[in-house]
Amino acid sequence: MPSDLAKTLTYLALHLTIGFSVAYVLTGSLAIAGGIALIEPCINAVAFFFHEKAWKRMGQRRTAGAALMAA
Repeated sequence: MPSDLAKTLTYLALHLTIGFSVAYVLTGSLAIAGGIALIEPCINAVAFFFHEKAWKRMGQRRTAGAALMAA
C-alpha cells in the first residue's frame, strides 16, 4: 500500500473518531453524530489525499528546478 494512501486512511480513522465524539457531545444524538462523523471526515480525507499529492508534485518540481540551476 502506498504511504500516501496509508497516511490518508489513518488520518480518516482519527478524524472519524474525533468528529463522532464532538458531534455526539454537542447533539446528544447517535444518528446525527454518526452522519456528521461519516460525511465531513470522508470529504476531508479525499481533499487531504489530493493536497498531499500536490505538495509532493511541487517538491519534485523544486528539486528538478534546483538540479537545472546547478547544471
